[in-house]
Amino acid sequence: MFQKELVTGLYNPFPTYFFTGSVRPVYPLSPKRTVPKSIRHPDWAVTGIPKGERRLSRTKIDLLDAKGQEAMRKVCRLAREVLDITAAELRPGITTDYLDEVCHKACVERNSYPSPLNYNHFPKSLCTSPNEVVCHGIPDQRVLLDGDILNLDISLYHGGYHADLNETYYVGDRAKADPDSVRVVETTRECLDKAIELVKPGTPIREFGKVIEKHAKSRNCSVITTWGGHGINTEFHPPPWIPHYGKNKAVGVCKPGMTFTIEPILTLGKPREVYWPDDWTNVTVDGKRTAQFGAYKKDFASTHNANTRIEHTLLVTETAVEVLTARHENSPGGPIPIPTTMHGTTNEEKANGASNA
Repeated sequence: MFQKELVTGLYNPFPTYFFTGSVRPVYPLSPKRTVPKSIRHPDWAVTGIPKGERRLSRTKIDLLDAKGQEAMRKVCRLAREVLDITAAELRPGITTDYLDEVCHKACVERNSYPSPLNYNHFPKSLCTSPNEVVCHGIPDQRVLLDGDILNLDISLYHGGYHADLNETYYVGDRAKADPDSVRVVETTRECLDKAIELVKPGTPIREFGKVIEKHAKSRNCSVITTWGGHGINTEFHPPPWIPHYGKNKAVGVCKPGMTFTIEPILTLGKPREVYWPDDWTNVTVDGKRTAQFGAYKKDFASTHNANTRIEHTLLVTETAVEVLTARHENSPGGPIPIPTTMHGTTNEEKANGASNA
């Protein structure tokens, strides 16, 4: 059924599937990694079922007291350390499975459980989403190429609380030299920053999506609406749901003690997705690249398809917001200038303008 490469034993597990872009799964997956019993496990560690999360009211939002807020600060500090350690290993020629190994080891060294591991039966300790993969990519034997962009989505469980953050990184110098990849990555980063600026007591949750979509459209990017931010505390994905698009109907306002993520995903193409047969890997329907940044998902040319994702975990304070997973001065990655033409537009924007003339 599978066509294995005789020398390496590597293979594509879905040879008859119509892939929308250039990324392919490369199996076999490495054996499931283990976490010492001495480390506190979430309720899905054995069964794969997040029982506590499924019992939650979808409208009741927990407000953390001082003790809970301090616990969130600690777990988020650890999560930032793990992301930075993992991202520091990012370079052309390594596999995403290797990054999973690095992440898993860093979590265990911090007496923490990697929250994705066996969550609804997810097989790995972090999500790795290259190029057209929107989110929830499974680390495997695919070798990263100079010119890829890659989202690392890391979550961990420590002291009874979860942290969640992700960033999209450039793999090698070719990615940084491509105007379209840079545009979608940096626009997504800016969308997250603009949304965070609004976070304070009394801000309606629906407002974040308005500013995200407005800025995305100003750069000819589309917001993928399927995925959103979420609450996070003693549960991995409690209320509230945080839409990232305008004209949403999210209810509720920010209140002191709330902890939640904002994690917009943008694409240069159509804001629609499909799943690979693994039922986890979510990709753009047209194969165009995406990028995500969150706070709590080949032949290189200027017509690259892209999407981006970034995420932070946030705490609403009495007067404003505390970004619990904020970057450090020496954190890997970080913003770079968006290449522009003489008229301040990217190559793709210029091409679109010419085609519409």
